[in-house]
Amino acid sequence: MRSDQKLKVGISLFVRKGNQSLWENGIFQNCLFLAQLLQRSPRVSEVFLVAGGGGGDETDAMAFLKESPVPVINMDAAMHQLDLMIEMSAQLSKDWMIAFRETGRKVVSMRVGNDYVIDIERMVFNKPNGLLITGAPYDEVWTLPEYINTCVPYFASTFRAPVRVVPHLWSPELLERAMQEAGSVGQFGYQPGRKRWRMGMFEPNVCMVKTSHIPMLVCEVAHRTQPDITERVQVYNTVHLKEDPVFNGFAHSLDIVRHGIATFEGRFPIWQLLSKQCDAVISHQWENAQNYVYYEALYGAYPLIHNSHLIGDCGYRYHGFDCEEGGHALCEAFASHDRNLASYRSQASDFLATLHPLAAANILAYTQAIEQLYQK
Repeated sequence: MRSDQKLKVGISLFVRKGNQSLWENGIFQNCLFLAQLLQRSPRVSEVFLVAGGGGGDETDAMAFLKESPVPVINMDAAMHQLDLMIEMSAQLSKDWMIAFRETGRKVVSMRVGNDYVIDIERMVFNKPNGLLITGAPYDEVWTLPEYINTCVPYFASTFRAPVRVVPHLWSPELLERAMQEAGSVGQFGYQPGRKRWRMGMFEPNVCMVKTSHIPMLVCEVAHRTQPDITERVQVYNTVHLKEDPVFNGFAHSLDIVRHGIATFEGRFPIWQLLSKQCDAVISHQWENAQNYVYYEALYGAYPLIHNSHLIGDCGYRYHGFDCEEGGHALCEAFASHDRNLASYRSQASDFLATLHPLAAANILAYTQAIEQLYQK
């Protein structure tokens, strides 16, 4: 790669026919944040989102990507226009990659999910597949710090390519824009002074890495310890579990359910619920310590009770699967959050600034990743 060379870079995007939402999962937002960053890289001349994988085209993509900072093209255009392709939301076909790389161009797979756990669950429990091991020739795999333990060796072996850890990216821009379009500006942000808190948990409950079981137990411990601090407990993304006999048995063993203060709800964007229905966010993850839910809660200065080691000193942390410690952390949050709100907000703001796609350190990290990719 010449010192003055600039690349045309594409990021794959899974696009279906028909309705699709930017808020279905975090990966769509991640694609936009990466595109925004790459626009500022001195090694990049143009950035594109590349529609593929789900049968949709550029028109379908733009219907839910009004926020896109870059143009959307199809796979055929990508074959002729790009120098570097980053597989992200849509997996690329082996034949397409071989043809693309025959002319000396590069393909990177950007992995932003805990594919090891996802793949093993799908193999063991006969679920629809996640990552497909196609034997396609990747030049490198990029992933996030949260997956160093579980996925870096897995990616190195399955992709047969070097693995590089790059920063996680987030900005409040999409959150603010969604609230503006919904007429909710000014309604987001923690409101002090409530005598009891409305607890909310937003884990997807589709994979072992993020479920509501430990958050429910955290609320249970807090309720047994200080029953007067909880107004209600709202467990989102659990409609599909309500009829499961094992989950029902677990839930009905808890006082928060037997005392009628817990409800089980569907899936909604978190910004539609915080302040209006929730005062505190109770979370749990297993080897998935970087989450947009955390960042959105911190951005609104909501008390975040969590077990992540990758969000600095923000929120109220417990360790591992220790729901007893989590319950005490929740009680401590209730006792101190209003009093320390200004410092909590300042600390959260400082941390969130390190995630911004336009932060100099993040631009440098991705630029260096591109440069080193071409030095091999």
